[in-house]
This record gives sequence, structure tokens and C-alpha cells, in this order.
Amino acid sequence: MAIAGRPVAPYLRARVPALTGRVVARLLADLPVYADLPREEISGDIADIVQHNLRLFADVVEYRRPATEAELAQQRDSAAQRAEEGVPLDAILTAYQVGTAMCWQETAKGALPGDLPAVLEIMERIMVLQRQLTSAVSNAYLEAHRILDSQEHDGRHALLSALLAGESLDRFTRATGPRPAARYLALTLALAPHPDEQGQSPGPGAGVAARRKIRRVRSVLDRFAGAPVLTALDTSGGTVLLPAPEPLPWHGPDGLCALVDEAARAAGVPVSAAAETAEPEAVPAAVARNTEIVDLVARTGRPPGLYRLADVLLEYQLSRPSEALHGLAQLLAPLEAKPELLQTLETYLELGLDRRTTAAALHIHPNTVDYRIRRIDRLTGLSPSRPADLQHISAALVARHSL
Repeated sequence: MAIAGRPVAPYLRARVPALTGRVVARLLADLPVYADLPREEISGDIADIVQHNLRLFADVVEYRRPATEAELAQQRDSAAQRAEEGVPLDAILTAYQVGTAMCWQETAKGALPGDLPAVLEIMERIMVLQRQLTSAVSNAYLEAHRILDSQEHDGRHALLSALLAGESLDRFTRATGPRPAARYLALTLALAPHPDEQGQSPGPGAGVAARRKIRRVRSVLDRFAGAPVLTALDTSGGTVLLPAPEPLPWHGPDGLCALVDEAARAAGVPVSAAAETAEPEAVPAAVARNTEIVDLVARTGRPPGLYRLADVLLEYQLSRPSEALHGLAQLLAPLEAKPELLQTLETYLELGLDRRTTAAALHIHPNTVDYRIRRIDRLTGLSPSRPADLQHISAALVARHSL
């Protein structure tokens, strides 16, 4: 079919990139909920589905047939994702109507009286496609919502609550639904804010960004476990319980460190985590220890990644309340008024007592590092060059962070 002397399908396919930009701009201008979406989502998922719909319209016109179920799969997946992110269904359907109308305007541009039969047939094709899109999108959205609503009350959430509270699990062994595992990997996550959660006024945009981050982390965890895992996550992190009948490797491509790294990549934020394997009755204690470890990692300035108790034994022990903790911290009290000395000392220790690397990190001359280390020795009586003093300095720094 042709309009104004040009074949409709090839013309429309050639116009897809430019028309996609115009459709997306119109959605941002006309629909506040879309304007509040993260920019990453607008340029990614939303632009992709607009392009897919425009190319689908060209195929429907060229081959003079309705869309197939396979051709509507991407729209169904997109609708389910928008449901998980809390985008209202009426906004999604309006977006499809806006895109269809703009596609039709571009197609019919310059139509001549002799083009009337083609115009009428194309209009009929559009109406059929619009009905198909409305049905596919609505059904997928409502089904996703049904699943989300049921998950809030199903047995997995009840099992998670019982495990975290240390309650008896007898009722789960007798009832249908999820059964308790013999052992669990308790994983505590700390998720940094995504850029799209920051710098925005409170509203649906920030909320969508937060839910998007959580959904991506859950997807990574579910793929790793091969089934939906028990999670209690919010925008800052939370607790995950994975059945672990066999010990899970820490390192390697299928290890837990790789799992945390993959979750960080998927969420687009740094992730700190702590893990411990425990039998069901020991889950509350394991989660409590994990929470302390993640907190220690944050307070002591350690990089993101996965930690276990063995990685922070000194910090963990020194974080226990005691008079010795205050005494250790006071060893560095003479440096309180000299923040440049304290910063140099911390950097020097972090970089393995390498004066040149420390100087480069602080943008100073290596001789300045030497001078500051000597001043620290004079003020505190402690020098990192003396092994016995180094132990006290390290402990004192940990005590300061703990307090």
C-alpha cells in the first residue's frame, strides 16, 4: 500500500528513529507520570517499546494481517515491568494511544483523494492493532499486579517472617506451600541510592527508580537460586534467605562474591553485603551479625563487596562496648586538631605503608608524608614504622570509627 506515491511500510521504517524521539517527547510533555520516570528508563525501556510498536505497525500494514502473539510479547513484558514499578495502567494505555495517533499522522501525511482506499484500509489495520495492544497490555499488567498482590500474603512471606522471628516452623512442614530448608544462606545487603533516586523532588519518579533497583536485585537473586528467594528488601537494602543444602562457594564465577557484584551491576549502585550459612533456628542470630558487619563496613570506609565475620574480626571485636574501646580511641586524640595528619595516617595504612603511593593519593610530595609521620610520632608517641606501635595505631583507628 502507498500514500502520496510512497510505499507506507518502507517509509515508516525509515522514519522510526526520528518518530520515536517525537513520540517520547510527547509522552514526557503530556503525561506527568512519564516525565517523572528515571532518564535511564526513558532512553532505554520506553524508547525501545516505542520503536518496537512503530516497526510492528509497518509490518501489519505491509503484510495486511493482525499482529501475532509473538509480536506482542515485548509489550506484555513491558506492561508487567511498569506494573512492578507502580506506573498506573491508564497512563500506559494513554501512551499507546498517543504513539498510535502520531504514527497514523506520519503515515497519512500528504494523502491525496485517490489514496482514500489505502487510507481506509490502513485505518482499519490500525484499529485492529490498537485493540490487540490494549488487550495484551491490560492483561499482562493486571496479571503482574495479581501476582504481586498475592506474593504479599503467600506462604513465602509467612515463612520468611517466621524464620526472621525465630518462630516454630512446624506449621510449614505440615501445610502445602513452601517448606523450610535444612540450611539457609542469610545474606544482608546495603544498597546505595541510585542517581535517579537523588536530586529529584519527592514523587513517582524517585519511587519508580527505587522499585526498579529492588526489582533488578531480586531478579539476579532469583536467577542465582533457580527459584524465587525469600526477600525483605527496601530501597536501602535488607535481608535475603537462600536455601543452601550444600555449602555455597565464596569465590569463582558461580560464587557469592560474583553474585553480589552482579547484583550491583544490575541495580547500577554500589552494594555492600554480609553472608553466613545457618540452620533455621540460627537465622535470627546470623542476620543480626550480618547487619553489624555491613554497618562496620560502612563506618570503617571499606569498599563495597561481600564480607564475612572473618574479614572484619578486629573491627567486630573492637565494636563491643568496653572501657578499652575509649582508651584505644584516645591514643590518637592529639591528632584531633590536625586533620591532615589523621588523613595521612589512615591513607598510609590503607596503602600498605607506601610513602610514594600515599603521596600520590593525597597529592603531596613523598617528603611531606615522611614529615607528617614524624609529627604523628612526636604528638602521640606512636609510629607506623614500629611493628608494636602499628598494632596499636590500627586498633585506635578502628576504635575511633566504632565510636
